[in-house]
Amino acid sequence: MDNLLRVGVISSTHGLKGEVKVFPTTDDVTRFKSLKNVMMDTGSGHMNLEIQGVKFFKNMVILKFKEFDSINEIEKYKGKDLLIKRDQAVALGPDENFIFELIGLRVVLEDGTEFGTLTDVIKTGANDVYEVKTKEGKEVLLPAIKQCVLGVDLEEGTVTVHIMEGLLD
Repeated sequence: MDNLLRVGVISSTHGLKGEVKVFPTTDDVTRFKSLKNVMMDTGSGHMNLEIQGVKFFKNMVILKFKEFDSINEIEKYKGKDLLIKRDQAVALGPDENFIFELIGLRVVLEDGTEFGTLTDVIKTGANDVYEVKTKEGKEVLLPAIKQCVLGVDLEEGTVTVHIMEGLLD
């Protein structure tokens, strides 16, 4: 699964001709315009799907797949994940990582002391917030800003942080 990224979840059908409403789980919803294929996690395997049409409505993406021509064929897939291969992912900028790559990394202080484990990334709009479970089992929220997160080393499996004054109060 590490090689696959979820880009959306089928939330409901749309019309009678096999279109579906998809809740996007990607930061850039316009990326659906450039996607030609996705994989659907059916629960018992993956089904390759060719995208024939893309429309946008409010916060949803409406997709038409070549493989489905009626509501009856597609409605059983409500709630299923749409996945892409990692090589289809958008290019990340410097100091950017996929959330799934961060979850589970060891969090260390700038002096190398073990602090805890990164358990979640919360999207707030202004900046992300890292949820860390400390060695003592306490949950701490750290802002993902340069003054606090000094570096991420995926090869070493670590996030180096500086605990700003008042952050743990």
